[in-house]
Amino acid sequence: MSTTRREQEMGPLGPGKQPVKDPLAGLTGVLSGTLVMEAITIFLILTVILKVDGGEHWTTFNWVYITVIGLAHVVAAFFQKKPAALWVDLALQIPLIFGFFIHWSVTAVGIIFGIVWYFVIRMRSEIVQRMRGGYLTTQHLGTAED
Repeated sequence: MSTTRREQEMGPLGPGKQPVKDPLAGLTGVLSGTLVMEAITIFLILTVILKVDGGEHWTTFNWVYITVIGLAHVVAAFFQKKPAALWVDLALQIPLIFGFFIHWSVTAVGIIFGIVWYFVIRMRSEIVQRMRGGYLTTQHLGTAED
């Protein structure tokens, strides 16, 4: 007895309906919150480059670079409902990961938050996959049409 791939992907209650509350819409809060936490951490790098090695790393270029990246994170936090927001969030990691020319702590923050963004993307992927298979409880309870 052969079953199709589509049948194998469905949950035990079937495909379900469109839930009243979109789970991906709730993800925008997670994205915004992560960006704000990352911005706070980036602004704390300013104290590192000011205090470490007697302020040797405190140059105009370095503090402007860090400040601009931090402000970009804060601004991006307000645009998380846009379709390309996740790609912008990932692109904001690049100047951090390549910030080793300022101080190694910039790269360390970039790598740590790169790992965080990896898990956010995995979480989003899991939500989408479960929605397609009808595994979300909210797909079977009540819908906007009821």
